[in-house]
Amino acid sequence: MYTLNEYLPLFLGDDLPEKGWDDGMYCFETDAAKILRTNLMHGFVSCFAFMLVDKGWMTIHYNGREMTLHPNDLYTYSPYLPVTVIATSEDFHGFCLMVDEHVTIELPSLHDLVHIAYLPIVQLHEPKQTLASDAARHLLMKMREIIGYLHSEHIYKGDVLRMLYSIFLLDLQNAQQRAIVHRQTPQRVEEIFIGFIRLLPSHFAQHHDIPFYADRLHITPVYLSRVVRQVTGRTVVDYINQMLLMEASFLLRMSPMSITQIADHLHFADTPSFSKFFSRLNGMSPKEYRRG
Repeated sequence: MYTLNEYLPLFLGDDLPEKGWDDGMYCFETDAAKILRTNLMHGFVSCFAFMLVDKGWMTIHYNGREMTLHPNDLYTYSPYLPVTVIATSEDFHGFCLMVDEHVTIELPSLHDLVHIAYLPIVQLHEPKQTLASDAARHLLMKMREIIGYLHSEHIYKGDVLRMLYSIFLLDLQNAQQRAIVHRQTPQRVEEIFIGFIRLLPSHFAQHHDIPFYADRLHITPVYLSRVVRQVTGRTVVDYINQMLLMEASFLLRMSPMSITQIADHLHFADTPSFSKFFSRLNGMSPKEYRRG
């Protein structure tokens, strides 16, 4: 996977400014031409992204679903999930905030945000939210403020950006509370889930089994499975498999490693096991995907 700082030069190319993009966070205005570039490397960057549409429309295919975003719609991207921009209107315009996965996970405010049932950080119940007009305008103002600091010479820029990101997420939480009925998640459940998503990026390639993560968190595999499903509606295996799939896709497209080497790197028992796994989740064999 690419980190955000590795991805931005490839995504923006000559549009990348000389400064204001190497702090694990980037916010920018985007149009139809620019947003279509994301199809070149979708799912290959370990970041969270928030796209707020303020003009026109865009249709995306995300995690097996197709959805269209209109003005005041906020779409949230979570790491390791495939997304393809299918079409946009000619007048499409939006603001995109991208933040490195590790920056997000280490935020103190993450604990507060897990309280929201449809929380974008853990989501995947519904990645699109239609905001009230005033809430959308307020978040756009925050994104513009982040852009201003990204390109500033502020000596504490990194600290300020992380504070602004926390404020953005808390303002988003406030907008969600006005729009949906939410559940409260016990603090212990939050701590376990956050511990799991902190462990996963470092260990998913070597450890595909629930007991490993449960042992590191000092709980039983059954309890870990229950917690992850309670918070997100998904299973532990879903998370592990999705990360394995996207890392495999990344290596097949972007690296010179052979399929056997990729299978070994991702700790599959053998190449046929890896090929069967990839074909089941992706709908085509590793060879077909690499050729395509």
